[in-house]
Amino acid sequence: MERKSDTIVLYPSPGMGHLISMVELGKRILSITSAFSTISILIPEAPINTGSTAPYIRRVSSSHPSITFHHLPSPISLSSSSSPSAHPETFVFRCLQLNNPNVLQTLQSISLSFSIRALIFDLFCAPVLDVTAKLNIPAYCFFTSGAAVLAVFLHFPILHRLHSTNYKDMHIPLHVPGVPPFPASSMPLPMLDRDDEAYHFLLYFTSQLTKCSRVIVNSFDALEPRAMKAILDGACVPDGPTPPVSCIGPLIAPGDSPDKSDCLAWLDSQPRRSVVFLCFGSLGLFSAAQLKEIAVGLEKSGQRFLWVVRSPPTEDKTQRFLAPPEPDLDALLPDGFVERSKDRGMVVKSWAPQVAVLKRESVGGFVTHCGWNSALEAVCEGVPMLAWPLYAEQHMNRVFMVEEMKIALPLEMDDKGFVNASQLERGVLELMDSEQGKALSQRLLDMKVSSMAAMSEGGSSYTALTELAQLWIGG
Repeated sequence: MERKSDTIVLYPSPGMGHLISMVELGKRILSITSAFSTISILIPEAPINTGSTAPYIRRVSSSHPSITFHHLPSPISLSSSSSPSAHPETFVFRCLQLNNPNVLQTLQSISLSFSIRALIFDLFCAPVLDVTAKLNIPAYCFFTSGAAVLAVFLHFPILHRLHSTNYKDMHIPLHVPGVPPFPASSMPLPMLDRDDEAYHFLLYFTSQLTKCSRVIVNSFDALEPRAMKAILDGACVPDGPTPPVSCIGPLIAPGDSPDKSDCLAWLDSQPRRSVVFLCFGSLGLFSAAQLKEIAVGLEKSGQRFLWVVRSPPTEDKTQRFLAPPEPDLDALLPDGFVERSKDRGMVVKSWAPQVAVLKRESVGGFVTHCGWNSALEAVCEGVPMLAWPLYAEQHMNRVFMVEEMKIALPLEMDDKGFVNASQLERGVLELMDSEQGKALSQRLLDMKVSSMAAMSEGGSSYTALTELAQLWIGG
């Protein structure tokens, strides 16, 4: 009987950020070994808007035929899933919890043609551990945030036992080995309220980390040495075993734009490191009032800018989980703003090719929501950041990026996260035209070199993933 070809199965949670880093992991595995004829990626469908992934999947399927996608139907719908939780993540978490029968069926189907050497899952897909145990498939968690957030998540079950107060009501810093103290209110929104269903999902997910064969992190040792040391020393899980942990990043999407975007041509006509880029992720939305403040702040700063504007979140609760419409710039921005700014600024509707933008020599700063993929993309291009967190783990990322990694400056904001025009003006000027900004820029250029070294043959991340591939091949 002919031996089956080997495959690795990847299982990302819904959302463009999670998918991109998982696909890049698959590409990386194929690039360092010819042992696997294919990488199989499971695509769970979510009942809410998590960003459009279909065009991206089509591009990857066309350019990398060795990567195959298997779409899993959503086991729930919004109409059948009434939830007391205020967090959209709850619907995603419940979907992934109920998805195991679909995953089992798909893995059994893949197994008819291939030998599955390992399954690599996103943290939020941790319920799949029940399936991998049943099928005797080694299971690895791919942590799509950084090592500092991993340290917090490994320690979260202990924090849960230590504190009985909701984090949203605590006014003291939390202390976790390997990371700077950070405000309790900076925990991800689903973790702030112990009575919320989303909190208990996160508690379950983080408690499963110690049950993995290994946790692999989309980061590199030189970026987060203190967090990695605390994790590997067992300090984050003092009452039990810490799983093996390896940094195998930075894994980011290539900067090839699928189209010849007007904004890229505009950037190519600007002076070197003169443009500040403002972009806030696939789900980052601002109120109309906040958009106007951003416009005024940019205009007052006098700096060149490229700004991606999305429509504000809808007030219609029946539409809150759907993708927003294209923005009406005339209605959303101050009268005459686009015309007045056209000689030194450009406003783009809804989307821009972020990696391609960051690669442009004219880009000298990045106002970011502190999503981890965006942070890594800026590090890899040596672009300093101004930190404006919005959701998920981004408030923690801001603390770690500013105080520990020293790759960003903090942006002033009020206790509700609103930034007025003067605060944005000061932040942009500090980033683009100050001694502190120049020092940060040099720090990022140095870190860019370190990121390239980590991914090069013999580098820390290259070596870690090569050793893992050898383990899977040996099986």
